[in-house]
Amino acid sequence: MNCFAYLSNTNPVMKKIACYLLLISITATTSAQKDASISFEKWISLRSAGNALISPDGKTVVYTVTSTDWASNGYDSELWMVRQDEKPFQLTRTFKGNSSGASFTPDSRWVSFIADRGEKSQIYLMAVAGGEAFPITKEEEGINGFQWSPDGSLIAFTQADTESKKSKGSKERYGGFGIEGEEFRLSHLWIQKFDLDSILLAGSLPCYNSKTDSTSKTNASVCFTIPKPYKLTDGNFSVGGFQWSPDGKSIGFSRQPNPLINTVLRSEIAIADLATKKVTTIVNNPSTDAFISFSPDSRQILYGSSVDDTTTFFFRNARLFIHDLASGKSREIAATFDENKNVMDWNPKGIFFNASQKTRSGIFIIDPTNGNVRPYETGLDLPGFGSFSKDGNNIALSGRNFNQLGEIYIARNGEKPKQVTDLSAQIKNWNTPINEVIEWKSKDGTPIEGVLLKPANFDPKKKYPLLVVIHGGPTGIDRPEPTPTYVYPAMQWCEKGALVLRVNYRGSAGYGAKFRALNVRNLGVGDMWDVVSGVEHLSKQGFIDTSRMGCMGWSQGGYISAFLTTNTTIFKAISVGAGISNWMTYYVNTDITPFTRQYLGSTPWSDPSIYAKTSPMTNINKAKTPTLIQHGEFDKRVPIPNAYELYRGLQDRGIPSKLIIYKGFGHGINKPKERLAAVWHNWQWFNEYIFGDKMEDLPAE
Repeated sequence: MNCFAYLSNTNPVMKKIACYLLLISITATTSAQKDASISFEKWISLRSAGNALISPDGKTVVYTVTSTDWASNGYDSELWMVRQDEKPFQLTRTFKGNSSGASFTPDSRWVSFIADRGEKSQIYLMAVAGGEAFPITKEEEGINGFQWSPDGSLIAFTQADTESKKSKGSKERYGGFGIEGEEFRLSHLWIQKFDLDSILLAGSLPCYNSKTDSTSKTNASVCFTIPKPYKLTDGNFSVGGFQWSPDGKSIGFSRQPNPLINTVLRSEIAIADLATKKVTTIVNNPSTDAFISFSPDSRQILYGSSVDDTTTFFFRNARLFIHDLASGKSREIAATFDENKNVMDWNPKGIFFNASQKTRSGIFIIDPTNGNVRPYETGLDLPGFGSFSKDGNNIALSGRNFNQLGEIYIARNGEKPKQVTDLSAQIKNWNTPINEVIEWKSKDGTPIEGVLLKPANFDPKKKYPLLVVIHGGPTGIDRPEPTPTYVYPAMQWCEKGALVLRVNYRGSAGYGAKFRALNVRNLGVGDMWDVVSGVEHLSKQGFIDTSRMGCMGWSQGGYISAFLTTNTTIFKAISVGAGISNWMTYYVNTDITPFTRQYLGSTPWSDPSIYAKTSPMTNINKAKTPTLIQHGEFDKRVPIPNAYELYRGLQDRGIPSKLIIYKGFGHGINKPKERLAAVWHNWQWFNEYIFGDKMEDLPAE
């Protein structure tokens, strides 16, 4: 978290002293990182912006700024605001927690958001003109997500059902136990009336059980309370994404049997009528259906669907459909656009979506009448998600060019987007690497792209150590950026005198559905071709030292790194982060078993040979490369038995190896102190094996 924001209620003198001492402690560690000018703490402390939201009238924008809070070992997200032609300013300061899920009231006068300020997550309201935030809900289970009705008189929100008396009684009698696939609480839609006077005056007068006050037996006192909501949906299903119809008469939503991740395969689309509370299913295909939006006239809905595809949708393009509510018929749109389409809005100007385009991204518009697609120009290398004013004339979006950090932009009336933040100033004097997009052909002739990072003083006549960093997914993607990666200090390694290659191997997003399917029943094998061929391509250029090369990655990148550990000997050291070591082990432990069946085309019981072919453990007896293994203790996506299996195999073979478990974490290292530790562990490992440096101790102070 930003130090001055965190200490906003502290004595000003003490605040300056405390922040100064914090900066000294962060700066002091720089010297412990040999040949690197930017400390890991500074890198991890970079603030980021996102979630840009524009008001219905197009005059005001709010967005989130996330900063690192070392004191509480977390990340803090707060709302910032930009009024028309004014400078941005911080809007919220939730002392112990985040402010998120911002939404404007339909009249654009108020900003609402979700925060936990001591009574679980509630909806808070703040005037755009200024003032303090105050709660407008008081729900025992807290609020998951919410949306204003078009006239601003109602709020729809989702929350988890309360724990049943039966469940509580069972715990009291039998203690704690769980049944696989049955541990969940359903979420449903609730409606609350918005009565500003009652909310502002809540608690200003006592509320008695009787209708009389203390001075009269006949005159009832006025009782001001936050309005009580009513439950709109009920039943044996869980509500996902939802939206009010523009006419305010109904709410469209996705529903699935329960909130567990795999039941999204059985999700369907329904509409709840506000007047009758009747819920009608309108789209119910054999595979996933997801509600996206109503049309501006409330007569149609936009949804995404895998239709009847239950076996390949993990790597196929998402399909978009428009459903006519009167006729009950659906038609597919933008079917020839060969990438996943992330819809942002349906307004009078059309249907806007964002999509990856190799290492770039773009915003596009679909004409809802004929389904044709055209680009929406922003002038940015990587425009992100955007929000539109009600008339579609104004947009606020996050995004960046390749040499920037993420910024917030506003475009009004078709003009070029104007940058309103300057978070890139944080790295103004940093010695950031040169980014270059390169291309080569893999073993089977498939064109592969990667991002090559070079030191700022790169000399093509020299030979440099090479470090390969592999993204997760597999449908992730690497793009040029000044301060890249997650727990791998690529910027510092470049400054130390290395090249870093980030490979967009087969299966990566941005290159079309056919490319994403190239590693189906070929996981690990084809990925290895892509990485090794990239190394060979650079070797032919004459500027890498092939005797000093390392490889690393997290999640799917960790799996590919593990595969390289047991199937190649070209690297001097490898780091496996949350990686799969044995597909059978993974299949029976992960929370997304359909992923394995789709990419390998079978279960391990039906086709054990494909599981063996693609598993790193199959060739463990060929392993020779020193390997660091990093894993979260409670990882459900890639469960920890994968880490222990690889570690035991390497240990039994006498291969230098180390297993580091990050206590209390799942699939990602999402706290700054443990992320700092993970970065240091990689820095130590590769510095010893690639640069020949003595293993540095972690700084104790």
